[in-house]
Amino acid sequence: MLRCPAALIVCSLLGVGWPAAALTAQDASPTQRPNILFIFTDDHAPHAIGAYGSRFAELDPTPNIDALAQQGMVFRNSFCTNSICGPSRAVILTGKHSHVNGFMANGNRFDGNQVTFPKLLRQAGYRTALIGKWHLSSEPQGFDYWDILPGQGDYYNPEFISAEGRRQVEGYCTDLVTDMAIGWIEQQREEGQPFMLMCQHKAPHRNWMPALRHLDLYDDVQLPEPASLFDDFADNASPARNQEMEIDRHMNLVYDLFLEPDADWDPRAGKALDGSGFRNLAKMTPQQRQAWDAAFAAENAAFRQAKLSGKELVRWKYQRYMKNYLRTIKGVDDNVGRMLRYLDTSGLAENTIVIYASDQGFFLGDHGWYDKRWMYEESLRMPLIVRWPGVIEPASDDTHLVQNLDYAPTFLDLAGAEIPGAMQGRSLLPLLRGQVVPDWRQAIYYHYYGFPAVHQVARHYGIRTRQYKLIRFYQTREWELYDLESNPDERHNLFGQAAYHDLTATLAEQLGALRLSYGDHSAIGIPEHK
Repeated sequence: MLRCPAALIVCSLLGVGWPAAALTAQDASPTQRPNILFIFTDDHAPHAIGAYGSRFAELDPTPNIDALAQQGMVFRNSFCTNSICGPSRAVILTGKHSHVNGFMANGNRFDGNQVTFPKLLRQAGYRTALIGKWHLSSEPQGFDYWDILPGQGDYYNPEFISAEGRRQVEGYCTDLVTDMAIGWIEQQREEGQPFMLMCQHKAPHRNWMPALRHLDLYDDVQLPEPASLFDDFADNASPARNQEMEIDRHMNLVYDLFLEPDADWDPRAGKALDGSGFRNLAKMTPQQRQAWDAAFAAENAAFRQAKLSGKELVRWKYQRYMKNYLRTIKGVDDNVGRMLRYLDTSGLAENTIVIYASDQGFFLGDHGWYDKRWMYEESLRMPLIVRWPGVIEPASDDTHLVQNLDYAPTFLDLAGAEIPGAMQGRSLLPLLRGQVVPDWRQAIYYHYYGFPAVHQVARHYGIRTRQYKLIRFYQTREWELYDLESNPDERHNLFGQAAYHDLTATLAEQLGALRLSYGDHSAIGIPEHK
């Protein structure tokens, strides 16, 4: 169990020091223990989900996910600890921050020998499976069955790796993962054991390749732009100006937006390149490729003829990017609907907890960006929607500060299994039951380590309370402070202003307490703020 110096302050911040398992395990032991279905996507920003008030809500991009929200609980203040794919997955498996579980940045290798919640669920009598995106380099452990995408995986005709070896499967990845997930559940129905299935999609990860059936979706729509599309970062610390994730300067017309290369195209020119989608085109069947090319041909020809530049070019790129992003989400939503209908028709729905989440948020043109990594809200926030028939009040909201750190203890608590004291998160079970939890955390801790790496986002850590956020860019020794009530888009840095000196000192002290309590000594210490 974590030690809590200045116990009342730090334990209140963290929500640790009280054994959640002892408090709630007896409540989570019905005659028939619930199945757990964890549907997990990659880079699905909450502000692209209708239930979270998406600016695209009029397009109805996520009707099935929204229906799940109406049947369950939406966590309105759900955050990650480290906004990048592999580290988020490692935190979810272990219930520990990146510096503790050892997977701090993409490119690390997950130590599968450590304690994870799937291993503990197996010990507790659950059948466990992982299907889809893994992205942790090592071979999965703790699963009775696994069938994973190598690396990021492909959208079309992807390869899968299982204990039996590697194979290629024809079809669209989101559909295939769902087919496999339903097939595995169908097999478990004969066993009589409760199951935990992690159904993990590649979508809507870069390079945003929609299913053929969705290629013409939104063709006649002009998508709304974010107010900060042309942000100049005038009031931010220098890392915001020195990144490589701008739609303007870094989004590639061929690799990211699928224009046909012209005679002058240099495949090595540019920064933050990702040619995986372009390479995936070569793996398509002739019929798939013909449909793909036909869908974009007229628009691509019109673009070449228009010879856009400046803001008009940025606007065109934004429209192409966001339409493909939303189209890939439509494929996810279709398959969420398939899963829910299967649970209904199979009779499993009443005793199956369904969780929908994604590994972090994503920039949808906000600040002129795509990708994630930052502690800014669009990147920090994660969707988290949970349905538990007969327990969760339908159409309910929760506003507590929760993190992906809390998933592992929650899954164990749902199964009535013991939560290891070394896990740094806290079970969400009392919140799912609608209980009052007066000692819940009042702040979250964040730390991003992935520099130097693609997109060149500087290393930083920080604290977020309900109203304020303090960020330390320790590579450049700069700070940012935001009042999230008066400045939700984080464009007015308050750090250094005399009126906020006392608040800054208080937040810096709390940040130091969080780092101490979580045992994070992996970066330069916090110097006195000035």
